[in-house]
Amino acid sequence: MKFILSIDQGTTSSRAVLFNQQGEIIDVVQKEFKQHYPKNGWVEHDADVIWQDTKACIQKVSKGREDKIKAIGITNQRETTVLWDKETGKPIHHAIVWQDRRTADYCKELVEAGHAEEVQKKTGLLIDSYFSATKIKWLLDNVEGARDLMRQDRLAFGTIDSWLLWNLTDGAIHATDVTNASRTMLYDIQNGWWDKDLLDLFGIDISMMPAVHPNVHEYGVTELLGPSLPITGIAGDQQAATIGQACFEPGMVKSTYGTGCFVLFNTGQQCQYSGHKLLSTIAYEINDHKHYAIEGSIFNAGTAIQWLRDGLGIIKDAKETQELAESVEDTDGVYFIPAFTGLGAPYWDSQARGTISGISRDTHKAHIVRATLEAQAYQTRDLLEAMQKDSGGEKIQALRVDGGMVKNDFVCQWLADILQIPVERPVVIETTALGAAYCAGLGVGLYNGLEDISRAWALDKRFEPNMDAEEANSLYRGWKEAVQQILK
Repeated sequence: MKFILSIDQGTTSSRAVLFNQQGEIIDVVQKEFKQHYPKNGWVEHDADVIWQDTKACIQKVSKGREDKIKAIGITNQRETTVLWDKETGKPIHHAIVWQDRRTADYCKELVEAGHAEEVQKKTGLLIDSYFSATKIKWLLDNVEGARDLMRQDRLAFGTIDSWLLWNLTDGAIHATDVTNASRTMLYDIQNGWWDKDLLDLFGIDISMMPAVHPNVHEYGVTELLGPSLPITGIAGDQQAATIGQACFEPGMVKSTYGTGCFVLFNTGQQCQYSGHKLLSTIAYEINDHKHYAIEGSIFNAGTAIQWLRDGLGIIKDAKETQELAESVEDTDGVYFIPAFTGLGAPYWDSQARGTISGISRDTHKAHIVRATLEAQAYQTRDLLEAMQKDSGGEKIQALRVDGGMVKNDFVCQWLADILQIPVERPVVIETTALGAAYCAGLGVGLYNGLEDISRAWALDKRFEPNMDAEEANSLYRGWKEAVQQILK
């Protein structure tokens, strides 16, 4: 029996997932960690805690199976930024999380100064505090001694994959993959290099930057589990999910419902730029095949469910939401826009904040819960409509979904109804971890190529639209009206 160990480091938890060669989950160990909110709109993580939790998960899931594990793959929350001292191996500050909005005003200044076109042409991204570049600059400008360390070639930057790789290899390897690099706002996604002009714009020395490799690569070895174990796959979480969903053909689309919601539309080997405020990004680079994608990013999905549980206290567990949602015929006119940290695509309004509209005296918790679940479909439709415009109006044939939220049949059916297309849920919905495992497996010859992965993909349930198109359009218009109320 041969196993692959997948490290799935997310926004709210660190996990180690053990897969067999058939892509079946053998075991999972997960540990949630604390979120830090030092100011309104600021979100931070303790990078040391992330490493210690990840290490503990790896050791626990591997115990007694070390000799069967053939490779490690890493997938991670993207854009989250860590700077650390190369000599001590210690972070100089908490990691600044992708959701963090502290550099929103600076991003506005960059746009006003005329940098938007250059940034989009080179990186495929819109200027936004979402991405790593402005987070790096903030740390350099605000952490005492940071620029001195940079000038001494002692400072390293990394997204979380790089940070974990550095620790797994005891500081021997400072590297990342093309998908994480493509989310920094510093990487030229067509030429495949760190862009000097953009580094200069943000005052970042190239000595800080990790080496960039394809998703399948011999990144290094770790001694954490005893004998040298190769790390042969890395991909940012949404690109890993694209691989796990076997969305290898142009026009295929996947949507992941985790902390946020992220939709990727495979555009093939040509980089296509969005005219509707979506992102162009590298989908994957495997065996000399580089595919691009158009991506829509929604900042809050699963976090809205967490808020119902931890903020309002109206549920004790996410599992309750389906029964509550189905206990009422509709939301009775209630719309919930979970813009806790601004609105992402296609609006890109960092100042927008969440709202619940349409409340009456008859509104109760089931309506609020249902509105929270329904919001995921409306947000997804926002993205798919923009994608269809970018692709020349060609109708998307089906949507492959994954992430913890799609265990909920109500969510999947509502998606199909509002989108008016079939929604396909695979047998393995942990496709982020699965994609990293596939990359690692390809790296050690457990799979021959992408065709093996496509054949392994298995459908659990296909949800067909049950709602009349006119009704779906009417409900969606209500959502758009609610959104307009909070846009600045």
